[in-house]
Amino acid sequence: MDQFLDTFLNWTYIWEVFPDLLKTGLLNTLILSVSAAVIGTLLGMVLAVMGLSTKRWLRWPARVYTDIFRGLPAILTILVIGQGVGLLARGLVGNNPYPLGIAALSLIAAAYIGEIFRAGIQSVDKGQLEASRALGMSYSKAMLLVVIPQGVRRVLPALVNQFIALVKDSTLVYFLGFLTSQRELFRIGQDLAANTGNLSPLVAAGAVYLVITVPLTHLVNYIDKRLQTGRKVTAESTEMLAGGAAI
Repeated sequence: MDQFLDTFLNWTYIWEVFPDLLKTGLLNTLILSVSAAVIGTLLGMVLAVMGLSTKRWLRWPARVYTDIFRGLPAILTILVIGQGVGLLARGLVGNNPYPLGIAALSLIAAAYIGEIFRAGIQSVDKGQLEASRALGMSYSKAMLLVVIPQGVRRVLPALVNQFIALVKDSTLVYFLGFLTSQRELFRIGQDLAANTGNLSPLVAAGAVYLVITVPLTHLVNYIDKRLQTGRKVTAESTEMLAGGAAI
């Protein structure tokens, strides 16, 4: 038991690694995750709209992109973009792998977020679009102002879940060889664990990840509960209106 505690809960190493985890690792993890989430959300919305298009030349590229980036392991995508595309983009990023890590995470996230948006948009009753067109709106305006906002609202829990996955996937960018000041939580914990032969720094890194992901998990549950309550109230109001009309 003492050996187990010394291997995983050695407070000397935990306190030693915590300043770097909070000052460098947490900041870089959030920069990687938030940047990839924003870019991935924008690209995902474009993919969703393209995937729902009636034009084949828009629909098929979105489908192929989604299949490729959802089908490949995340680490393979990160290595291909970071080490392969990085050679072509050296004139833009130099030897700095940080932007390439963000780009790789963004492209991966876009494939999943695009499918989330597409499912949300398709869940909106077709009558919403038809009613908007009957009021004189163009197809694009009706989608932008009526259908898409309703679809996005319905998939908020799934979007937050995807952000949680993105935070965890950010650990994989350490394969690109970031500088000391660019290391994320996992890399900082791993470096000290390798130097000391003790796993306590990785446990400390895991604790910081939990500080990020656990509140987000509860946020997902809260949003989902609020949405279910809203749908229940809407359904009851509709039934009351229908009953009143019948009377």
